[in-house]
Parts: sequence; C-alpha cells; structure tokens
Amino acid sequence: MESKLSIEQLKAGAKSMACTQHIKCLRSIDFEALLVALACERLTRKRHDIISIFESSGKNWNQTFHIMLFKVLGGMDNQVPMTRLAHIVSNYVLMRENSSIVNLEALLLGCSGLLDLYPQDDYIHRLRLEHDHFKAKYGLESMSAEEWNLASRYRANHPTLRLAQLAACLHNKDFSIHSALSCRTSRDVYELFSGCASPYWLEHFVPNTQIKASISRIGQFKSDLLGINLIAPLIHAYGNHSLDEEFAYHAVHLLEDIAAENNRYTKPWYDAGIEPRDAFLSQALIQLSKEYCSKQRCEQCPLASRLRK
Repeated sequence: MESKLSIEQLKAGAKSMACTQHIKCLRSIDFEALLVALACERLTRKRHDIISIFESSGKNWNQTFHIMLFKVLGGMDNQVPMTRLAHIVSNYVLMRENSSIVNLEALLLGCSGLLDLYPQDDYIHRLRLEHDHFKAKYGLESMSAEEWNLASRYRANHPTLRLAQLAACLHNKDFSIHSALSCRTSRDVYELFSGCASPYWLEHFVPNTQIKASISRIGQFKSDLLGINLIAPLIHAYGNHSLDEEFAYHAVHLLEDIAAENNRYTKPWYDAGIEPRDAFLSQALIQLSKEYCSKQRCEQCPLASRLRK
C-alpha cells in the first residue's frame, strides 16, 4: 500500500529532498520507468542548449563541439572564461595551427591572458612571441588573467594545466564533430582526451611555486564528466538535428557505459539506498534534484505525482 502525501507536505520537504524516504513505496518497475523518463528529459534539455549554440555558430558543428568542449572542460570554476576563450580562438584557427604543440599553447595560453602570470624564461618568451604573431595574423583579442578562478581546491582543475592538456589533445589530430560522434564507450571518450600536457607545464602550472602536477593527462573522472556533459548530449543533438534516430541510441548507450555520478545532487538518493547503476540513471536523479526538488516544483514533479494524495 503506497503512503500518500499532500502537496503541502511534499513542498515542505522538497529542498531537503524528503521524498527519498518514500521511494520504497513505489514498485521498482515504476521507479525505473520514471528514472528513464527523467534521464531523457535531461538529455533533451542539454540538446536544446547545444542546438542554441549551433544556431549562433553559423550552424557549424565543429565550432559547436569546440565551444561545448571548452565550456565543460572549464567546470564550475571557469566555465565562463573558458567559453569566452572558445569564441576568441576558434576551432578553425586551432586546427590550422595544430601541427605544433607550441603553436597551440601560444594560442590558448596567450589569448587566455594566463601567460602574464608567469615569470619570463626561454619557454615563456617563445610562447609570448608566437602569441603576438598569431594575434596579428588572425586579429585575435586577449583576455585578462583576472577573469580566471585560480583558487580551485582541486589543483588538477587549474586552468593553465587544463589548457595545456587541451593543447596536447588537439595536437596533430582532426578534432572535429566526427571525433565526438564516433565515441561509443567510456573508453572511447578516455582515448579521445588522451593527450599529455608538455613536461614544462607539469612543473610550472601554478605560478611562482614548486608544485608539480600528479597527472599529465585528463583523468578518468574528468573524462567521464566530458562523456556525460559533452559527448553524449552532442551525439543526441546531432542525431536529432539530422533526423537520425540511431544517434539517440548511441547517446543513451554511452551514458549507460559510464559510471554513475556521486555528488551533492545524488548523495541524498544514495543515502536513501537508491544506487543508480550507470550515468544514464544518475542523470535522472540529478534532474530530479536540480529541476524539481531545489525549485519546489512538486506540482510538476513526476515522482511527487506518484506520492501525492
């Protein structure tokens, strides 16, 4: 017998996600179907965001991939400046100059303004000269180092290290939309971002310190986030736009191959004994947490509707 709750009770407990305590009232088959619908809802929302970028990028899928890559790689700390950098240094420019890692670092680190943080040595001097050359060649603008958040508690997310890793991923590769569309598993995503940052940046990424990076490439955790928030939604958006339903299957299959997320949005569900088996289902729980519980949208919530009187 299901225990029914009033809308007032649901709203009162929404922000603390009190519904988690009542999930066991539902049949497992019903809860699974609800999660699938929520995961698809979240994927659809991300698809709309990508199509918006696609439309504003002259309907260029390579540039859309490029902007989304920078945005997701920036994470919560540096999403805004990374997105701005993606518009300053286009996919076209990076692909024209990707035969040299120095060229890529000069473009990314120079235009980001982050080079200004580093004391002059032979390597920094060379990057600055190359940046000046490309700035004149392509009419590029430069950002200020002050636009970046350098105080992340996770040193692996330092923007200089991330840009050095990105340069390595782009080096001598045709980094186009087809690179993303060809990913079918979490391993494929990991291999796509397998470039290792130049040795110089492993020892110098934090200015004026002796701190060394513990890993030269994008790790598995970040790779999984790129699969969840970049590659799968991009595949889904591309398939929807090109009217090819097979891509929708590939997007879902990729999410099902990635480990479930464990973060502040999913923790209350884990604490209640609900453990999603993969990222497709953890995305459903995040959709519930962010779009319904935190906003107290109990009237529209598909879970609340099953628990309501």
